Amino acid sequence: MADVPSEDSARTAPGRNTPEFTVSEISGAIKRTLEGTFGRVRVRGEITEFKRYASGHLYFSLKDEGGKISGVVWRGSVSRLGLVPENGLEIIATGKVSSYGERSGYQLIVERMEYAGEGAMLARIERLRQKLAAEGLFDEARKRPFPLLPEIVGVVTSAQGAVLHDIRTTIARRFPRRILVWPVAVQGEGAAAQIAAAIEGFGALPPDGPVPRPDVLIVARGGGSLEDLMAFNDEAVVRAAAACPIPLLSAVGHETDTTLIDFASDRRAPTPTAAAEMAVPVRLDLLAQIEQRAAAMAGGLARLCQTGRMRLDRAVAGLPDLSSVTDTARMRLDDRIHRLEMALPSVMALKRSVLVETERHLPVPLALITQRAGKLALAGSELGGAIRRSVERSAASCKALRLPAGRLEALCREDRLRLEALAGRLESVSPQSVLARGYAMVTDDAGHPVTTAASLSAGKRVTLSFADGQKAARIEGQRKETSQQIFDF
Repeated sequence: MADVPSEDSARTAPGRNTPEFTVSEISGAIKRTLEGTFGRVRVRGEITEFKRYASGHLYFSLKDEGGKISGVVWRGSVSRLGLVPENGLEIIATGKVSSYGERSGYQLIVERMEYAGEGAMLARIERLRQKLAAEGLFDEARKRPFPLLPEIVGVVTSAQGAVLHDIRTTIARRFPRRILVWPVAVQGEGAAAQIAAAIEGFGALPPDGPVPRPDVLIVARGGGSLEDLMAFNDEAVVRAAAACPIPLLSAVGHETDTTLIDFASDRRAPTPTAAAEMAVPVRLDLLAQIEQRAAAMAGGLARLCQTGRMRLDRAVAGLPDLSSVTDTARMRLDDRIHRLEMALPSVMALKRSVLVETERHLPVPLALITQRAGKLALAGSELGGAIRRSVERSAASCKALRLPAGRLEALCREDRLRLEALAGRLESVSPQSVLARGYAMVTDDAGHPVTTAASLSAGKRVTLSFADGQKAARIEGQRKETSQQIFDF
């Protein structure tokens, strides 16, 4: 083979017929052989050991039932791959086989990837669906209602094709509304990134900004193969649809086509035309509903007024005659006034006779005062005599008690000594002095002294009186050896 080093360039060791090559010569020959033989190949296998480095290069391995080959995607080819590689994905990789001499290995340099048939794509879609469903992105509780009549309808679709024309025509026919279009690529490289960016861009618009924010968002695309619709099965697109703050309608493919964005959207339409019909109502139908409801309201109001009028008539019929009621009340009032006029003079005459009779029995004030003055003078004279007699008796008693000075002092000393002796005897038997010597007096709850230990049971509350105060205590138990009670303060 031309790629193998020639014997002329090789060195032959003395005494040997086998040529000698350097490691670099062998590695270069192998590399030229591989690249010349497998210059352009398509390899089918399952991605494993996938790694994305900070440099932007992708490293992985492709395996099947009988073998495994290393692969690499250089940073410049990542954007042209056609899909996002991940572990477990079965693909067909297009590229060339080359060797890496420093490690004595060979690898597949991949330039493009495609799914290995619909089975591989469906398996990837199902794994992603289960993952996003476990995160709650498809829960019915997250679905939002759509406004009855949106002012602005946002559309994310291709600028070319019949989809946008069908949506515009349907909205203009049903109820003309403003349409805001964000054109994107709906298949091929970069389509998923454009769709996700368009959904996020619509959601980021401020409600009162220079570009109006849509009230309803339609993500639409016509029919196609499963590979053509893969952009709407992308994880970034599904997450953008689930996080969109605007109610979102998905209309991707035909009625039988189902993509992951259909699960994340608030409502799914079988076709783009059906999505436009779901977004806006029919103007004539709304007018007919308004007229029908207005007629129903007018009829209900008329029935309500008729019912109220009938109730009022029945209430009026049940009321008594107003003139008869007022005439009876007026006669009763006149009678009360006449009786009051007749009774007032009689009452005054009766009160006056009682007052005159009481006046007759009252004594004359001057005679009463004179009588009381005589009694007061008599009492004064008797009081003066009694005072004089008391003074005379006191003076006589003082004269009888006059004693010599020494005798009076001796009597006082004797009485003081007798008093001190009595006080000492009283102090010796005083309970306070006994308490001061270290004793205590025990009383029960009623304040009665406790003289025996047998009268106290465990748990009973008592009061201990000391010389300087009192303490409350509770009986804990009885000591057997001394028969003494134990207190707990």
